[in-house]
This record gives sequence, structure tokens and C-alpha cells, in this order.
Amino acid sequence: MTRPSAASPDGEPAFVLHSYPYRETSLLVEVFSRNFGRVGLVAKGAKRPRSPLRGLLQPFRPLLLGWSGRSELRTLCRAEGVGLPLPLAGTGMMCGFYLNELLLKLLARHDAHERLFAAYREAIGGLAEAGEACDSVLRRFEKRLLGELGYAPTLDREADTGQPLRADGRYVFVVERGPIPVERFEATGNSLECSGKTLLDVARDDYSDLATLRQSKVLLRGIIGHYLGRQTLHSRRLLKELRQL
Repeated sequence: MTRPSAASPDGEPAFVLHSYPYRETSLLVEVFSRNFGRVGLVAKGAKRPRSPLRGLLQPFRPLLLGWSGRSELRTLCRAEGVGLPLPLAGTGMMCGFYLNELLLKLLARHDAHERLFAAYREAIGGLAEAGEACDSVLRRFEKRLLGELGYAPTLDREADTGQPLRADGRYVFVVERGPIPVERFEATGNSLECSGKTLLDVARDDYSDLATLRQSKVLLRGIIGHYLGRQTLHSRRLLKELRQL
């Protein structure tokens, strides 16, 4: 199949990550597309009361988009909804915004990640079905995101020896290295302690154990925080506040 032109794709599957007011009647829209990754678009006239774009350019709605141009910001030429927006509400919606913010802050523009696009679509659908029980959906996506960015963590063997992990062992996970048995660990920068069972469960994407679910949240968010650097995730703070209500 011929790949569409990067300058003027048409009918490109995409999701809106975020939009910003632009001039009097337009929007700047950040989208995540299947074949072109994260793209910044100018949606001219999208704020006008009768614009057909007003109800379309919303997060979590599958879209087919067309755009033109070769500058950093492209011009949106076409937008078509594919079915109804996925029914996210409450905690599920805030989790969806968290995923969107991760993509905005960790993906470079115009860098295609087709497998990550499929993982995102699957995660949004999972959040819509999970209701309040969203944690395992988030952990699976966080792990896939790290892998797509080239930061896939070593989870099933010791970083310093290559020996398989023991489920009953205790390990310190050192970011950019991997797990080291607690008894051999010497403090070095960004590290997180967890059980061997948790690490092996995360390697298998098995979050059925409550202890694994709790420890994997600290583990994966700690790794992601390392790569975010000084960037703040506002959606994470809002999600925490929502769960405290």
C-alpha cells in the first residue's frame, strides 16, 4: 500500500490530544495520527458558531483528517468523525487526559509510531469500559509508550549479572539499568525498590495481583518521570485530587 504524502494526507486516522485558541476564530490542534505521529494543525474558523469543526475536534473521538503544508504547523483541510466519541467520564476521562499529556510531552512532532497509535486506541477503549478501575489500563500503556520511545525497561533479569529474577526476591530498579538485588545495591541516583514478583508480572502485563498493581504504579511512573525531566504532568495532579474527593 502506498503511504500518503506527509505534505497533504487525506483520511488519516487520528485523535485530538489538545486544542488551543488561535486568533479570533481558529484553533491550534495537537493530534496523534497513525502514520505521522504527533502533528500540530491550524483549524481555521473552528470557533465560529456554525463551523462543522466545533463538535468534531474533541479528545477521544476517532477522526479521519486531511491537512496540507510543510511548515511545523499544518493547515487542517478535512475532518470526519468515525462513529461517536468514546464514552469517558469522571476518573476514566481524567486518565484519558493523562495519556494525552504523556504523548504531548514525550513524542516529537512528525515521528510516526503506528504500534503506539494502536495501543492508544486500545487504551482509550479500555478506559471507557473500565469505569473507575483504570489502573491496569494505564500501566499497560505506560509500558508500551516506554518501549516505543526506546526506553523499554529490563524487567525479568538482573541488570548486573543477567540472571533471571526470583519472584520471592527484593530488587532495586535503577532507571536506565534495570533490577539489582537489594543486598548488592549501592545507592546511585534514580532507583525504585519492588519485589521480583512485581517486576515479572509487569513483564507479562499481568496486573491481577493488588500488590503488583500498587508497586507497578510507582515503578512505571518513576521511570516516566525520569524521562520527563522537569516537565510537570498537570493531569496527574488533577487525577490525584479527583480520587481524593
